[in-house]
Amino acid sequence: MKLIVQFFLPILAGNFFQQFYNFIDSVIVGKGIGDAALAAVGNTGSVHFFILGFMIGLTGGLGIYISQSFGAQDYGKMRQETAMSVLICLGIGVVVTILSLLAMRPLFTFLNTPQDMMKDTISYFRIILIGSTVTVCNNFAMTLLRCVGNSRVPLIAMILSSIINVILDVLFVFPGKMGVSGAALATVLAQVCSLLYCYIYIRRIKELEFTATDWKVRIHIVKYLMLKGIPVAVMNSVTSFGGMILQYFVNAMGTLYVAAYAACMKLCSLFEQAGGAVGLAILTFTGQNYGANKIKRIRRGVWDGILLSTLINIPICLVQLIIPEILTRLMLNNPIVISYTREFLFVTGIAIFPLGWLFVTRSACQGLGKTFVPMLSGVLEVGMRVVTGFLLVPRMGFQGVVIAEVSAWCGAAVMLCVTYNIYIKRLYQR
Repeated sequence: MKLIVQFFLPILAGNFFQQFYNFIDSVIVGKGIGDAALAAVGNTGSVHFFILGFMIGLTGGLGIYISQSFGAQDYGKMRQETAMSVLICLGIGVVVTILSLLAMRPLFTFLNTPQDMMKDTISYFRIILIGSTVTVCNNFAMTLLRCVGNSRVPLIAMILSSIINVILDVLFVFPGKMGVSGAALATVLAQVCSLLYCYIYIRRIKELEFTATDWKVRIHIVKYLMLKGIPVAVMNSVTSFGGMILQYFVNAMGTLYVAAYAACMKLCSLFEQAGGAVGLAILTFTGQNYGANKIKRIRRGVWDGILLSTLINIPICLVQLIIPEILTRLMLNNPIVISYTREFLFVTGIAIFPLGWLFVTRSACQGLGKTFVPMLSGVLEVGMRVVTGFLLVPRMGFQGVVIAEVSAWCGAAVMLCVTYNIYIKRLYQR
């Protein structure tokens, strides 16, 4: 538990700061430009996660083999896997960016985006997509550092980028009159600074002193890296597809509900960081110990991760139950819109516990090299959101949206808890 907490705390702080500047984006856009602008930015959320979530999930999947090679002390193999991972990130980043730029307008039209939001939605998202290759490389750099046991530098990188993002937000959005485009540009430039900072420290790692031969393209390494990375990437994108369905329902309700949903999802993203950070710690812990063939240590660590996730989510739950409107008032202006957020955050506050268990068990399975079932759990999440959404939203409106969201968390959590226990028992019997 002590080691997991020591590794977890910098990840938590780093993820918190990363989401914090996304939250500050929303505060500045909502208060500085208006609820309609916040709705336009929030409308990109599910599509953003669908596209960039694929690339970010890929970086996490690539890190599985790297952490296992580090745990086995096979540093030559680790360097080759790292070099091939960099090439994969660059290639995927460029291809996905081009395809996404071509498809974004039809996609937002398909999602029933209100016309009064379309211009700001496209303006914001175009800049985010142009910087997506930087984003995927930045996430891989932080993943690589965690794979070798360094969670401190990613923390500092995220704090640095958060401060830069807030400063640029104020400079670009308010006096420059750049509107939502200014908020997007601030985010991309902050990612550039984070990437450069991580790169400086990666060059200092002895085990990552590359030679020219490490960068020679090795198809067999690319193949097995992709076999682990793609399922994780697909899981992220498939999961976000369910969010796009919910966004479709919310968009049909009008701009006021879109603004309320945007504020709620920004807060949920912030509150999820604690459970997500535990999951990342368990992913690295499991991968390194699996590489060192320490199976009993994995089992103990995962149980400690579940306990840690439960404990840290108690105050998060209480905040959402007791003061939800105080939080959304930081982003929203209209009292009617603010009132819509109360029940949404109340329900997600209660459901934060199974979400935390989902993160831990999913990461444990991935750290063991088992990425297919976690991908299926993403499919289950989509199914739960779609089926529940179609059944409840026409009858219950905005309440049906939040029930559809948390039903996906609970269904996937049950599936992954069962799956992890099956995997770990098989390892004991091996």
